Amino acid sequence: MTDDIRRIEPAARYSRATIFNGIIHFTGITAANRTANITGQTQQVLAALDGHLANAGSDKTRLLSVYILLRDVDRDFAAMNKVWDAWVIPGVTPARATWEAKLAAPAILIELLATAAVGQQPEGILT
Repeated sequence: MTDDIRRIEPAARYSRATIFNGIIHFTGITAANRTANITGQTQQVLAALDGHLANAGSDKTRLLSVYILLRDVDRDFAAMNKVWDAWVIPGVTPARATWEAKLAAPAILIELLATAAVGQQPEGILT
């Protein structure tokens, strides 16, 4: 039975996200402007994740896990982490793993997958 699964932006092959039992599962997120370097693509991906979280009724303080795929770990890991570190909120960081992968197109430098709890952190609770 799937009536208790909420699908956000369903398409023929995938949904942007699915929500089940209070957990949001996001599809892979890549940068719209693939001419940008890893810094620009990482900024785009994290901004998109912020928007997708808001659309699903959550925010980055509710992230449970994030999986980051990089086209070239040796070249891009430090620059990606610099953007990541400026974006996350200390004390409420998710579980995270990063690895190198042959991504779907040569211009894609980063792809991010995430899960989050539904809901938003009450004001004044951020650490």
